[in-house]
Amino acid sequence: MKKPAFIIIFAVVLLALGWQSSQAQVLSPTPRDGVYDKIHYPNRRVVPYSFLREADVMFARRIWRKIDLREKINQPLYYPTVPTNQRKNLITLLMDALLTEQSIKAYTTDLDDFRAEMTSAEVANIGVSRDSQQLQRPYPPYDWYDTVLVTTFDPTNVKTYKIKEDWIFDKQRSVLEPRIIGICPVMNVYDKNTGEFRGFQDMYWLYFPEVRKVLINEEVYNPYNFGQRLTYDDVFMKRQFSSLIYKVDNTYDRRIDEYIKGIDALLEAEDIKTQLKDFEHNLWEQ
Repeated sequence: MKKPAFIIIFAVVLLALGWQSSQAQVLSPTPRDGVYDKIHYPNRRVVPYSFLREADVMFARRIWRKIDLREKINQPLYYPTVPTNQRKNLITLLMDALLTEQSIKAYTTDLDDFRAEMTSAEVANIGVSRDSQQLQRPYPPYDWYDTVLVTTFDPTNVKTYKIKEDWIFDKQRSVLEPRIIGICPVMNVYDKNTGEFRGFQDMYWLYFPEVRKVLINEEVYNPYNFGQRLTYDDVFMKRQFSSLIYKVDNTYDRRIDEYIKGIDALLEAEDIKTQLKDFEHNLWEQ
């Protein structure tokens, strides 16, 4: 009779301790880092694109752009280089969604048609290097041993993004608008021994309508209004970035720098922008 009574008393003590622990957690919340609770952006949902019929598309043009994060207007996509409790830069956000949350998919850079999907291991190995070296132990007998030095991915090396978008004129709504189809981070590659710049490496293509589900709930610094925060989705949908056109759909499927060089390539890119503006302007002038 004594053993069941002991078990009952022990169970009652455990329940009491658990209740006290839960009460302590409720009565001692984490201090709020700010003067108000941020409930708007964490609960936002993606606003879908307007429905578009093929018969209503009177004009369409595909354009590829480069976003250089060294430009001042684009720096909110690059900073902070180390995540804070409120913000993280774009590449850190994308890598977390790919590897930790696995909420989006990555596609190979051979083509930008989103057909060949990459595995998580392939994404995790981007920017990672492993070198076998011999090192000497700092204590007797000071013998040599083999080791592998691993260099991890450095998010600060991503200073460029490519985007693929379609410009379409919808006669049903009388609107000429861009719709981003894909986004590709581009990593700077440096010599591991000398630190000399070696070139650029496309990391992976992401299907932008899928990525919007991740961008919509992450804040980005707004340099024009400190009190009104933007999300990454706002930056892209409101076109609050600077970019350079490096390719437009053409007969030969060539980039601009393949048939024109130097300052003339920049002028060609600006001419394409002007053509889009003139097309929209002429719609209402004729």
